[in-house]
Amino acid sequence: MPSATANSFHIGLVQMTCSEDPAANLEKAVSQIRLAASMGAQVICLQELFRSQYFCRSEDAALFDLAEPIPGESTQAISQVARECGVAVVASLFERRAPGLYHNTAAVLDADGSLLGIYRKMHIPDDPLYYEKFYFTPGDLGFRHFDTRFGRIAVLVCWDQWYPEAARLASMSGASVLFYPTAIGWHPHEKAEFGDDQRNAWITIQRGHAIANGIYVASVNRTGFEGCPDNGLEFWGSSFVSDPFGRVLTQASVDAQEILVAEVNPRHQEEVRRNWPFFRDRRIDAFAPILNRWNQ
Repeated sequence: MPSATANSFHIGLVQMTCSEDPAANLEKAVSQIRLAASMGAQVICLQELFRSQYFCRSEDAALFDLAEPIPGESTQAISQVARECGVAVVASLFERRAPGLYHNTAAVLDADGSLLGIYRKMHIPDDPLYYEKFYFTPGDLGFRHFDTRFGRIAVLVCWDQWYPEAARLASMSGASVLFYPTAIGWHPHEKAEFGDDQRNAWITIQRGHAIANGIYVASVNRTGFEGCPDNGLEFWGSSFVSDPFGRVLTQASVDAQEILVAEVNPRHQEEVRRNWPFFRDRRIDAFAPILNRWNQ
C-alpha cells in the first residue's frame, strides 16, 4: 500500500462525445490526452468504450467488428501519446480475445508507453438499451491494481460501480484511486420522471465507495445523445472525482465535453483512514455468507 509519505499526483478525466467513426474517436481521444497532460494531469482516464458510440443499444452480430485485440491499434496509438506526454492512461476498449470471445476491457498504459496490464469488466448488465450480455464475456482476471509511475491505481468499469464488494476488493489492493470508465445515461421516456434520482443515485453510490474504503474515486462518463430520438440514450456526463471523505473535488456538466483535473494525496488518504478505520474493524471472520447468492 502507498505510504503516508508517498507523493501526490494529478489525475485527469476526459468526458467527450463520440461519433460513428472509430478512427475519428481515437484521434479525438489522443488529442484530449495531450490537452489533459498540458493541464497537469499525470494519470488520465478515458470514458467507457470511447472508440465508438455505445453500440450495446441493440443486439447486432455485425457490431462485433468494432472489437480489436489488446495490444492493438488503439493501445499502439495511446502508447505513443502516453510516452510523448509522460502520462499514464486508462483506456476502455472492446477487446477481441479470440474468435467469438469478447470482453469490455480497460487497458492501463504507463508513462513510458508500456502496457501495464488489463482489467476485464466483471459485472455485465442486460437492460433495455444496455444489452451488454450479448457482446461481453464476464471478466476473469479479478480485481486488479496497477503500479503507474505516479502511484498505484485500480480500475473497475461502469456497471461494476454499483457493487460495494468490487470497490472493496479493488481498494484492498492498496490503490490510492479507483477509476470507473463509464457510459450511463437516460432513456428518453424515463428522464422526466426518474432522471434526477437516477443521476443522484449514481453519484451517491460512488461517493459511498470512496467513504467506505477511504479511497479517491474518479468516474468518467460520456456525454451527448446517441441513437434515434424515441429509442436512444442521453448520456448524462457529470464525470467527477471524490476524495476519501466523500467530498466531490471537481465535477463536469451534463452536456458538455470537458477535462477534469484533480489531486490525489496519499497523506490525506492515510489521515481519513486513521480517523475512520473501517479496514481495522471489518469482521472478516463473519463474512463467509457473502459468497452465497442469497441468505434466507
